Amino acid sequence: MKIKYELIKNYKNARLGKLKTNYGTFDTPMFMPVGTLANVKTLTPEELYDMNSAVILSNTYHLWLRPGEDIVDKAGGLHKFMNYNGPILTDSGGFQVFSLAKKKDISEDGVIFKSHIDGKKLFLTPELSIQIQNKLDSDIAMSFDECIPYPASYEYAKASTERTIRWAKRGKEVHNNPNQSLFGIVQGGEYQDLREYSAKETVKLDFDGYSIGGTSVGEDKVTMYNMIDYAIKYLPIDKPRYLMGVGEPIDLLEGVERGIDMFDCVLPTRLARHGNAFTRNGRINLKNLKYKEDFTPIEDNCDCYTCKNYTKAYIRHLITCDEMLGGRLLSIHNIRFLIKEMEEIRESIKNDTFDEYKEEFIKQYKNSD
Repeated sequence: MKIKYELIKNYKNARLGKLKTNYGTFDTPMFMPVGTLANVKTLTPEELYDMNSAVILSNTYHLWLRPGEDIVDKAGGLHKFMNYNGPILTDSGGFQVFSLAKKKDISEDGVIFKSHIDGKKLFLTPELSIQIQNKLDSDIAMSFDECIPYPASYEYAKASTERTIRWAKRGKEVHNNPNQSLFGIVQGGEYQDLREYSAKETVKLDFDGYSIGGTSVGEDKVTMYNMIDYAIKYLPIDKPRYLMGVGEPIDLLEGVERGIDMFDCVLPTRLARHGNAFTRNGRINLKNLKYKEDFTPIEDNCDCYTCKNYTKAYIRHLITCDEMLGGRLLSIHNIRFLIKEMEEIRESIKNDTFDEYKEEFIKQYKNSD
């Protein structure tokens, strides 16, 4: 079946809802861990379930190159291939347009760029992106878009935004997986009128949900929050709203306050691999010498597996010795931290205390070392 969104309650613009999927019903707002290559780096599905993970994200571009969508299809789709018994969202490859392609290689037909693996020339079109995702058999597929760089001239942003809308229409026309929902993506760069135009035109195409893209690409926080504000007021209230690539704890609060339901980001696992952990008092770096003899957990009140079983001193030892377990333990903690934050946010919306929760969280979080 297609996903369905039910709005349970508003607190001002913040939304408490339920996302109904083929793998159960999950509460929103939610944070989605990123499993680029059909795995959340170093973690098992069972560990994700223990963290109360719901939807996870995989990457169309990377799975297209390795192992190939036909292999995943033969395995029975992504869920069986990676043994994840929960909903999966696949992005479109549009971010790779941003990170790998040159402007001159983006045309109306699609995008030419080189493989990050072997330099082979690739050509990705809106139709091919959707066809790959149909075979991957994710629960949610994303329309193919261009992630506009920041800063970009108004003329460039306008032409790109208009092309993304045409690409969205082309992708929707070839989408043929009846069990898979398809989301449209709002672009428009930093420009208010383009964000409004993109949102309104994308909604006209009647997608199953809507994403706000083109954020976290180097802009300052005020600009990012404005990008959300410019678009979100034009998105329907009865469908999910997804802010792509955002995972800083304070940004999650700012997004929820503006009406976002879904977030994803590689940040918790990427930080973990570099020895960093989220805490209620801000981000800490366990490579610091002061943790060498710190035999306390990362956070005393954290319910994750890592905090219940290991100390900062031990994790620091693993990280400084390049032992993979260190990154694994920090990944478990960081992902659980963001999922738990979302649980607390949902509770605060339910209890009409979101403003107080946000203010207190930010005040404490900015006490970082």
